[in-house]
Amino acid sequence: MYCAGHMIEAGVAYYKVTGKRKLLDVCIRMADHMMTVFGPGKRHWVPGHEEIELALVKLFETTGEKKYLDFADWLLDQRGHTYGTYGKLIDKPWPPHYYQDEVPVREMTDISGHAVRSMYLYCGMADVAAYTGDQGYIGALNRLWDDVVLRNMYITGGIGQSASNEGFTEDYDLPNLTAYCETCASVGMVFWNWRMNQFTGDSKYVDVLERSMYNGALAGISLAGDRFFYVNPLESLGGHHRQAWYGCACCPSQICRFLPSIGNYIYGVSDNAIWVNLYMGNKADVKVGRKDVTLTQETNYPWEGAVALKVGVKGSLQTQVRQRVPGWCKNYTLFVNGEAVEAPVEKGYAVIDRKWSDGDLVEINFDMPVEVVAADPRVKEDIGKRAIQRGPIVYCIEEADNKEGFDDLRIAEDASFDVAFEPGKLHGIVSIEAHAGSQTLNYIPYYSWDNREAGKMKVWVPLAEI
Repeated sequence: MYCAGHMIEAGVAYYKVTGKRKLLDVCIRMADHMMTVFGPGKRHWVPGHEEIELALVKLFETTGEKKYLDFADWLLDQRGHTYGTYGKLIDKPWPPHYYQDEVPVREMTDISGHAVRSMYLYCGMADVAAYTGDQGYIGALNRLWDDVVLRNMYITGGIGQSASNEGFTEDYDLPNLTAYCETCASVGMVFWNWRMNQFTGDSKYVDVLERSMYNGALAGISLAGDRFFYVNPLESLGGHHRQAWYGCACCPSQICRFLPSIGNYIYGVSDNAIWVNLYMGNKADVKVGRKDVTLTQETNYPWEGAVALKVGVKGSLQTQVRQRVPGWCKNYTLFVNGEAVEAPVEKGYAVIDRKWSDGDLVEINFDMPVEVVAADPRVKEDIGKRAIQRGPIVYCIEEADNKEGFDDLRIAEDASFDVAFEPGKLHGIVSIEAHAGSQTLNYIPYYSWDNREAGKMKVWVPLAEI
C-alpha cells in the first residue's frame, strides 16, 4: 500500500499536468481492487508504512468519488486495535509503536516509532479531518504537533533522533553527532505543517514548514543537485558525506519531487483572503471568488528582509491580503502604495483589508538581525552551547572556513557579527563572522555544508567562558 500510494500520487499529478488518464485509471482500478479485499465487513488491515491514506484523499479530490475518502478514514481507524501484522512479516519484527499501531489515532498524544511513517500518518489524518471535521483527529493532531515541535524537533526542523528505528526515543533527547534527521522526515514536516495551516489559518505551522524546508530538507541535496543525504546530523567529525544513491532510495526521490513543488506553498486562497505564506520571487495566478488575480513577488529573501508584492486585477477587488509575519521576526514595516499602514495581526498574519486595484503594491520589510539561540535547558546535549540563525536560515561552522583549532572554537554571549553576501561562495550565500575577543568564527548556512573538502562541522558551538 505504501508503493501504491506513491503511484496514486504520481497518477494524479500526471493527470493534472497532461490531462491524460492512463496512469490515473490504473490507480483507480488498483484502489477499487483494494476495497474489494479490505474495508467494513471485509478484512482488517493496518499498512506497515503510511502513505496510502493521503494518496486516497488526493484520488477523492480528483475523481469526486467519496468512497476513496471513506476508505482512507477506515484505514486510519484500523490502527490501535491489534489488527496490525507488519511486525510478523519481517525478519526482525518491530513493536506496534514503530509503525503507529499502539493506540487508536484519536487517542494519540506523543510521537513515536519511525519518523517518516508518523509524518505520513499525520498528513492522512489532517486530509481526512479537513473534509469530515473529525474532532477526534484534530484534537490528536494538536497534541502531536506540540509534542513534535516543542519537545522533539531540532533547530533545523529535522526530526527523528535515532538511527536504530529511524525515529524517536524520548522527549528532549536531541544528540547532534548521532542525529538521524532523515531527509524524508523533514519533507514530511513540510507536508504536515502545510495541511495544519490550511485548515487552521495559523502561521505557526508555516514557521515550522519554512524552518524544515530551508534547513532540514534543503541540506538533503548537494548544491550541484547530484548527491544526497539520507541522514542530516548537526555535527560531523568529517566522515559524513552525501552519496549519489542509496539502496533505500526514498530520500533522493523525495527531495527531487519536493523541490519543484515549493511553489504550491507560497500562497493560500480562502473566500475572503489571499494568504501570503512564503517569500520568494514568483508570479502566480489565483482566483478569489470569481476574480482572476495575478500576484508578482520580488525579493532577495531569505538573504534580505524586503519583499514587494504587486497585485494585478481587472477593475477592483475587495478582499484581504494576509501577509505572514515570520515567528523569528521581531520588527517589520508595512507599506501599501508607498504609505505606511498599521495592520492588525491575526494568528501571525498582518491583515490588510481594502479594495485592491490593478498595480497596487504591498511592501513589507522584515528586520533580519543575527540571533543567538539557546536550546531548551532540558536538552542535555546543548547545555553550555549556542547556535545562530538569521531569518529562517540556521548556520553552522565548517572546518573548511575555520582551519585553526576547530575543536577549541567558542562563541561568546555578547559576540558581534559581520554579515556579508558572497556571490562566489557555495553558489551565493550570506556568510556570518562572529567576533569575540581574539577569535573569529566563520559561519555558513547549514544547508550548504559538505559541498567542499571533507572536514568537521557543528551547529551548536560551546560558549566561551566568562
